[in-house]
Amino acid sequence: MVQVCLNGPRGAADGTAVPLTPEAMARSAAEAVAAGATDIHVHPKTPCGQDSLSPRVVAATLEAIRALVSVPVGVTTGAWSEPDPAARVARVREWTVLPDHASVNWHEPGAESVAAALIERGVGVEAGVWSGTDAAARFARSPLGPRVLRVLAEVTDTEAAETAAHRLLADLGPAHGRPVLLHGEDAGAWPVLRLAGRLGLATRVGLEDTLVLPDGQRAVSNAQLVSEGLVQYGCAQRSS
Repeated sequence: MVQVCLNGPRGAADGTAVPLTPEAMARSAAEAVAAGATDIHVHPKTPCGQDSLSPRVVAATLEAIRALVSVPVGVTTGAWSEPDPAARVARVREWTVLPDHASVNWHEPGAESVAAALIERGVGVEAGVWSGTDAAARFARSPLGPRVLRVLAEVTDTEAAETAAHRLLADLGPAHGRPVLLHGEDAGAWPVLRLAGRLGLATRVGLEDTLVLPDGQRAVSNAQLVSEGLVQYGCAQRSS
């Protein structure tokens, strides 16, 4: 599986290719799916471009994307969008349109409460386990571990990304038997994507994780990143 991560916490300063409105996210998602993406991760945003868990904002984003694609669509529940854990849980319970899945960063305060609220509502949980945090240990102890949809192994180290990825996967161990999606960010995005290909793991690519192609040129769209990601992923698999 190659998931497309459409925008992340990026904003207008990151360039016009980054989709910020529901309509732009929908168009970008449709292009990425046409290029080969089989799953979508998106950050719904207010008109001011801020990540939001507001029921109205989430609904508008999901409805726009689903009008153009039929693959699963997931959203973030990152603490930056709602710092208070209780308020994040309340937001999830207020959603009027549900995503297929939602990412929960396991190192953040209140992660298990947010995950439990999502599971109660029938939303799949992507357990975000970041390198450089204690998330892997927390996840290993979590009674919710066997119930998550998959683990997002997120490599935040951009200088020694492959080494950090191997360490993170070792820390995760069996990960409660759940599927693992491995990805990096910025300078680490492409090396970690190729590693995922060699290991036969799911991965993701998109303007949330990187703004550039492997040769350093600026990407013009999520679709371009997905197309190149599939080439890099396939080549890594064949060379393993």
